[in-house]
Amino acid sequence: MNMLPKERLQIISEMVIEENTVYVAELSKKLNVSEETIRRDLEKLEAQEVVIRSYGGAVLNPEKLINNKPLCSMRKTNIENEKYIARKAVDFIEEGSTIVANYGSITFEVLKYIKNRKGITVVTNSIAVLQELSQSSLNIISTGGNVNPESLSFEGSVTQDTIKKYNVDIALIDCQGIDINKGILDSNEAEVEIKRTMIKQANKVIVLAEQTKFDKTSLVKLFNYEDIDIIITDKEPREEWISLLHSHDIKSIY
Repeated sequence: MNMLPKERLQIISEMVIEENTVYVAELSKKLNVSEETIRRDLEKLEAQEVVIRSYGGAVLNPEKLINNKPLCSMRKTNIENEKYIARKAVDFIEEGSTIVANYGSITFEVLKYIKNRKGITVVTNSIAVLQELSQSSLNIISTGGNVNPESLSFEGSVTQDTIKKYNVDIALIDCQGIDINKGILDSNEAEVEIKRTMIKQANKVIVLAEQTKFDKTSLVKLFNYEDIDIIITDKEPREEWISLLHSHDIKSIY
């Protein structure tokens, strides 16, 4: 079973913090991906200043600590935040619900929480969901489309056309940033088109966003505040945000 690229990067981060040195060949076998994929992962971690690449692998960047706290501890906190948001989202999913969900890590957590429920249909472009939850009680409809190997998701015109066939109760959407003036933002233009199609097919749009996404900008505008019904986050937003969300009749859950 493959994992999300984001999850793989975090595992490599934790390993290099614990062991100080990691090797491409060993990571390739352990994570069941090609050595070329591992090299790309290490390039990303080097760009984030987590590691310093060396021949055949990488070593921990000794300067990569956050408030003297190792990255693995920070990641554990992030995972707990994501699970908290996911549990809150589950409250809005009733028996017989139809859902469209993108490939994000938080949406994946939501679906794992409801995997034993019967009578729920999920339309998704996530390959990871197909791999892990295909034997669950959920009725999963895959969009198909062009495979993005980095995100383990489907994208492109086929994906969008499939989503347009279904009218659903809920769209579960994550994002890369929420700017008080610019709206909901994301980093991948191809994925933005998929998410825009998803919200058009849904009666209720739920945005799942950690508090770290607030006051953060990103490359592409995803949609306006008028397009969403609920935002679920892990901490109480500041008063300015609460006022903004209230003015757009957006329910905020935290």
